[in-house]
Amino acid sequence: MKLTLMRSLFVIAVLTSAAVMAQTDPPGSSAALPSAPSAAGSAPAPIATGAGAKIGTINIEAAIFASNEGQRDGNEVAKKLEPKQTELKGQNDEIEGLKKQLNTQGSSLNEDAKAELSKKIEQKQKLLERNNQDLQEEARNQENEIGQRILRKMGPLIVKYASDNGYALIIDTSANNQWPNGPVLWQNQSIDITKVIVDQYNVQSGVPAPAQPKATTPSGSTTKPGTGGLGTSKPATGTKPPATQPKQ
Repeated sequence: MKLTLMRSLFVIAVLTSAAVMAQTDPPGSSAALPSAPSAAGSAPAPIATGAGAKIGTINIEAAIFASNEGQRDGNEVAKKLEPKQTELKGQNDEIEGLKKQLNTQGSSLNEDAKAELSKKIEQKQKLLERNNQDLQEEARNQENEIGQRILRKMGPLIVKYASDNGYALIIDTSANNQWPNGPVLWQNQSIDITKVIVDQYNVQSGVPAPAQPKATTPSGSTTKPGTGGLGTSKPATGTKPPATQPKQ
């Protein structure tokens, strides 16, 4: 299930408002001094350049869901949606059983019985697809709520970190901002601040790291699932419902 944050305008609003507060200088500071007027009138403030003007990147989506709060809330949503995923799996298994029955007994069925069974499979297939879409939509809505809530608190922290450390520009490198769908063609990982922002946000939020349940493999051994680290931009709600099979 591909989940995305509906964040474009929201991010701009959060970071812009935070930047305004972060750039408020006390009276008497050098930033408060007016720039020298030119012959044509007052000149605009110069753009920061030189060694002190740094560019950084952050994967906003990964930062949100790699934070302890994001993992905790994502795991809660995944647990909440588990019954519906189990229900979808049951529906899918039923359809597969009917398809198997049609394939193995089709030659012995009369035309009416075969047509009735085919129609039953088609109806159940459509119902499964609708239920699958409803589950994905619910998961997306839950993810968006989590993402926007955390971003309200994380946004000002990003702006403060950038201001305190001499960054002139921070670029979001979330999946949908990568080339060719976005402006980020390539980046040096040394300028990425995602991890440091996650670490600082965890301290600020006070939310402890959620315990990771052990998953049992078919052989009986146990392994730990992924912890939603910085290499992924998907929350715990990203488990895909059972795939539907094409009609036969």
